[in-house]
Amino acid sequence: MGSRLDGKVAVVTGASKGLGAEIAREFAAEGASVVVNYAHSKDAADGVVGAISDAGGTAVAIQADMSDENQVSAMFAEAHRVFGRLDILVNNAGVYDFQPLQKLSRDLFRRHFELNVYGYLTAIKEAVGYMSPGASIVNMSSTVTIFGPSEASVYTATKGAIDALTRSLSNELAPRGIRVNAIKPGVVDTEGVQAGGFLTSDFGRALVAETPLGRLGRSEDVAPAAVYLASDESAWMTGEYITMAGGQR
Repeated sequence: MGSRLDGKVAVVTGASKGLGAEIAREFAAEGASVVVNYAHSKDAADGVVGAISDAGGTAVAIQADMSDENQVSAMFAEAHRVFGRLDILVNNAGVYDFQPLQKLSRDLFRRHFELNVYGYLTAIKEAVGYMSPGASIVNMSSTVTIFGPSEASVYTATKGAIDALTRSLSNELAPRGIRVNAIKPGVVDTEGVQAGGFLTSDFGRALVAETPLGRLGRSEDVAPAAVYLASDESAWMTGEYITMAGGQR
């Protein structure tokens, strides 16, 4: 067990699997008490909590659909009831459904923006009500805003919005001593990526071929950056983006 986050309380959204789960485990290993948020996968979230507990850490699973502001509000209230404070928010919950422009629909747009953008904003709005100076917010963005993959305009637009709100809120919340930064990972080998067929697709093979370090990312590649941004080591850092993509641009 480390000590970089000793005494801190963190909420990690979308933490029942993939990158969110790895961040939750890393936070707990560094001494934080962690709220493992999930929308539907209770068993998976309980599994993450169990793994943290078995390793000597502290965590609870709390359900909330991050696109539903009432559920988001209730989650933060419950987190505060359980732990009595809030120091860290990691906005990780999201959806991606790559579709060509010809398949653009209001439903596709709403599903992406209501969770990937409004969900982030709602979570931050609720979180700051419980935060004190020294708190940290970490938004998960993406390198799609850099290389602009084909047939992903709606998803890419949401990540561009996350970059913009990160910079804007870093200025708005700085007087309160709350920092806001973002991580921009490349494609990370998670359950969702595997289920989407990226690893065996032409897109996936081409992406690996274009990556100087020769592979996709792993959750354990990215989670330490979240620990850094959540810790006091990055106390003079706000409104910034950490790009992690094996050199792929």
